[in-house]
Amino acid sequence: MLKLLKIGLSRRYTEPRMFRRPERLRDAYDVVIIGGGGHGLAAAYYLAKEQGIRSVAVLEKGYLGGGNTGRNTTIIRSNYLTPEGVRFYDESLRLWRDLSQELDFNLFYAQRGHFTLAHTDASMRTMRWRAEVNKHFGVQSEVVDAAFVKNALPMMDIECGGHMPVLGALYHEPGAIARHDAVAWGYARGADAHGVEIHQETEVTGIVIEKGRVVGVKTSRGNIKTAKVLCAVAGFTPRILDMVGLRSPIYIHPLQAMVSEPLKRWLDPIVVSGSLHVYISQTARGELVMGSTLDPYELHQARSTLDFTESLSTHMLDLFPFLSEVKIVRQWAGLADMTPDFAPIMGTTPVEGFYLDAGWGTWGFKATPVSGKTMSHTVATGSNHELIQGFGWDRFKRFELTGEKGAASVGH
Repeated sequence: MLKLLKIGLSRRYTEPRMFRRPERLRDAYDVVIIGGGGHGLAAAYYLAKEQGIRSVAVLEKGYLGGGNTGRNTTIIRSNYLTPEGVRFYDESLRLWRDLSQELDFNLFYAQRGHFTLAHTDASMRTMRWRAEVNKHFGVQSEVVDAAFVKNALPMMDIECGGHMPVLGALYHEPGAIARHDAVAWGYARGADAHGVEIHQETEVTGIVIEKGRVVGVKTSRGNIKTAKVLCAVAGFTPRILDMVGLRSPIYIHPLQAMVSEPLKRWLDPIVVSGSLHVYISQTARGELVMGSTLDPYELHQARSTLDFTESLSTHMLDLFPFLSEVKIVRQWAGLADMTPDFAPIMGTTPVEGFYLDAGWGTWGFKATPVSGKTMSHTVATGSNHELIQGFGWDRFKRFELTGEKGAASVGH
């Protein structure tokens, strides 16, 4: 408090900036990262810190964290369905636990426990399947019955108004939340401290390819020479792929969320229902952060709708009828880059020197640390990290998909 008072009364702001803002682009960089969200900034941080590559430029056409990093519901978990997914996200969860200390920045990381509710016999079978895969790889997940759920969540209507009673759930004790914008700031500050340049309001307008390999990037502020480009732009991925002559099976849908007025803390666990298309958690400030399924149409635009608010509110009241008088204060949308098998596309591509980190759909935030780690290794070495072998570009051509649809938080 005294420090804030001192800063407020001072004629000059003496604290250092969160990160530098270079006045101009250099003529060349070893690596150019397109996208100043969590994934791009994490990759820059690990490239500089662990791979020793510090001639890195992060190019963001807007402001840092202004895309999906700042437009999600901050849920962190590793209770996926495939061996590839479980190993990948469990490593991410391990990194999350110590990330505030590593970055020396409070990310408001909090382990809460995660309930994926089952309302049908078919859902219960999927929960048992997921639990067995999780346990096989050492991840804490267990199927619990309706009595366990009722005891853990006594404020919830276990009957859901009588039309879709809860039969049980997959309980994932390590489930957690973190503050999304803090993650972007923390990685940006860490990357900057290791020599990375971060350029906001710098739009990529073209990628120069010669003889099948990357040689440069065109931007709204000038051209750059580089032999390696990492694309981490989520819903804008198809536009960047057009610049290098590649097509992918990624399709884009808006994904909306909303937040309530602050309430006295009453909900500790994270609650998800795929049947009701609801997921909810409560922040340290008391707001309820709520999300639902994708909008049912392809649209490259982040805008909110009344239809979403009405639908989600209805299902929220099925679970928690006492919230009927609570006010919604904000809603927002992001662009979800979906793949046919609900798994990301990561690593090398047919264009030499062009690397892709995309296809995150509704689960990109939780993968931020491990994506940065694995993509930095991939860019530095030119070969895919072992944890992303199942997410390669060529899996669609080989018809060897990594089917994660059964582990999506909500039905898509």
